[in-house]
Amino acid sequence: MKRSISRDDIMPLDRYGQIRSERRKALIALKKNRRIHVGPHATVHFECYETMWHQVHEMLYIEKGGEAQLAGELEAYNPLIPQGNELVATVMFEIEDEARRHRILAGLGGVERRMALTFGGERVTGVAEADIDRTTAAGKASSVQFLHFPFTAQQIGKFRTAAATILFVIDHPNYRHAAALPEPVRAALAEDFD
Repeated sequence: MKRSISRDDIMPLDRYGQIRSERRKALIALKKNRRIHVGPHATVHFECYETMWHQVHEMLYIEKGGEAQLAGELEAYNPLIPQGNELVATVMFEIEDEARRHRILAGLGGVERRMALTFGGERVTGVAEADIDRTTAAGKASSVQFLHFPFTAQQIGKFRTAAATILFVIDHPNYRHAAALPEPVRAALAEDFD
């Protein structure tokens, strides 16, 4: 399994444009078993090489920045590819009404430190990407959070067990919700480990 995207992995954008529609359909099918909803507002997208490869190509295709843009995209998205001993998730708080979204996010400061996967007596706490602060000084959370869930070898073994009940837990005082990973999601994510 590939753990990073290099310049050699980037298709010529005219060729990407020709296959863009079919790649998008394939990605939708892939993401179906890499996504869960937690509570009324949070959607968790578990990332992998394929999701980040698509994202890099989309950014290059849409923004047309060429080689000058490529290094920045690789720097931004390579850290979100699981490295064999972790799961990586993008958590999005999706609230359509702008005023309501602002009010809810204003009460979710620090939520990036309150997410975990629990299973078989184990708790794997998410570690936020350190590229920027995900909570402002005023205590407002970002609507998008990027988290790494580092596993020990023992935890990987337990996660791979089909009988395991795995919960994604958000235990922020203002957002206490959990959701079980359906078996197809657990099985797909188990493939992210070495």
